[in-house]
Amino acid sequence: MKSDLSEVLYTSDQIAARLAEVAAEIDRDYEGRDILLVGVLNGAIMVVADLQRAMRSHVEMDWMAISSYGSGTQSSGVVRILKDLGVDIEGRHVIVVEDIIDTGLTLSYLMSNLASRKPASLEIMAMFRKPGAARMDVPVKYVGFDIPNDFVVGYGLDHAGRYRNLRDLAILSPHVYQ
Repeated sequence: MKSDLSEVLYTSDQIAARLAEVAAEIDRDYEGRDILLVGVLNGAIMVVADLQRAMRSHVEMDWMAISSYGSGTQSSGVVRILKDLGVDIEGRHVIVVEDIIDTGLTLSYLMSNLASRKPASLEIMAMFRKPGAARMDVPVKYVGFDIPNDFVVGYGLDHAGRYRNLRDLAILSPHVYQ
């Protein structure tokens, strides 16, 4: 697998340290309130699990799966909910947890959909964000790391279903996906 990676951007230790900082920030911001973490499947599984364990607040979690359709690597902008929440979020403090934000198009749709359900508050936590890829301005309150606009894998991020289990975040070598 090592020959498939061109560079490690963040080690598992760096990711864990940053997640602990973000968890402490969320705990301060939501002191005395219960929080619902909404993980976006599949990539956010690692982030939600580690974030929740690092937090001291009362935390529940639920999951959504969404898909944007298109041809090849281009999104058509059409978003479909494949798995919806199992709980009502009206009046709840909700933090949507993403593994990575690229263009922001799908997340923008998701936030609009969730806002219509009348939560008490609605924020975004993204472990990784690519400012250079943004096509839609999505306000992200909690960011783990801003990263370059490269094809990255690891810590929940995959290519063709592989590499999610890597503990580090790394740039995938172009020979793998070209």
